[in-house]
Formats: sequence, structure tokens, C-alpha cells
Amino acid sequence: QVQLVESGGGLVQVGGSLRLACVASGFIFSIDDMAWYRQAPGKQREVVAIVDRFGKIDYADSVRGRFTISRDNAGNTVYLSMNSLKPEDTAVYYCNVKYWNNYYWGQGTQVTVSS
Repeated sequence: QVQLVESGGGLVQVGGSLRLACVASGFIFSIDDMAWYRQAPGKQREVVAIVDRFGKIDYADSVRGRFTISRDNAGNTVYLSMNSLKPEDTAVYYCNVKYWNNYYWGQGTQVTVSS
């Protein structure tokens, strides 16, 4: 059974840091893209960062230079290191995986940045 389990969310003050992790299990073959999305209250879900199976990385303009996405060598765990956090980074963060043209989502983890 395919499963994505996120961890690492929480409450942090402005300027602080957090590191999210997402462990993917149940995938038989190599995963294609792994990404982080976020959804703030009243807003649409948006992509934050993405890393493909070859290590190519892209970021949303709003987080470039502050967030770092990485992937373990086995390709089944993706991390999001978040620095210099701002109140506007407050959202539920979701792990997303592309596998054989199908997309899978984690349950989400809350990140709250207090000012």
C-alpha cells in the first residue's frame, strides 16, 4: 500500500527554522518527482519546491533562497529545510509524489509562524 508520511511541522517564531520530512513507502519502482506544496487558509494549494529523480530542483519565487529541498539517495524520502520563516509561510504543507504518471499526497503537516 502506497503511503506518504510527513513530519516536522510546528510553531516557530518569525525568522526561525523548521525541517519537514516525508517518507514514501509501498512504491515498487523508482519515484519520479517529489515535491512540497502548501495551502494557507482561504487560498489555493501552491507548489513550494520540487526535485525530480535526477536531482533537478525548482522553487517558488516566494521561498527561493530561504527553503531547501533535498532527497535521500534511495529516493524515497524528501526534506524541506525552511529558514528565515515569515508569517506568510504559515500553511499546511503537503508532500506530493509523481509515480508512473500518478500523483500521491501525504496527509499534511501544519507550519505556523508567529510574529
